[in-house]
Amino acid sequence: MECCKLLPGPQGLAAASQTSARPRYFAPASASPTLPIMTSIDKIAWLHLHDGRLLSTRSYGKDRYYIPGGKREAGETDAQTLLREIREELSVTLDAATLRYAGTFEAQAHGHPTGLLVRMTCYYAPYRGTLQPAAEIEQLVWLTYRHRPEVSPVDQLIFDWLRAQGLLTE
Repeated sequence: MECCKLLPGPQGLAAASQTSARPRYFAPASASPTLPIMTSIDKIAWLHLHDGRLLSTRSYGKDRYYIPGGKREAGETDAQTLLREIREELSVTLDAATLRYAGTFEAQAHGHPTGLLVRMTCYYAPYRGTLQPAAEIEQLVWLTYRHRPEVSPVDQLIFDWLRAQGLLTE
């Protein structure tokens, strides 16, 4: 059984900032072979690590933690989406010039019908301001690999990759 497949790289950033050495993985959905995959959710996420822990969020009424970021609005680039979402959700500012592509990951969308995938394109960037929950975000937390069961399937792929890179502690 195939575990990973190469996905296309990021959209909306200059080609010079894209590196082919970054991962683009997906986890196969557990969809029935007779049901085609209908669509996917396009999300952009911010990977912010500190002392081997990853910043994560929990929205009001949700049972899982999610890496900060969100869905692209019509016509937005990756950078525009990420800057808007992080400002809205975490009350901090990212500088588009400092965004570094980390990877693109795809897995079954948590809480959605089987076969609906989420494709998450991830970036690193420093921030300005004070992290605090805003909009739909109820809680900010710092997670390690032991919190993997508490995050969405696509975030679990990212946790695995960060751990393999030595960036996320046990």
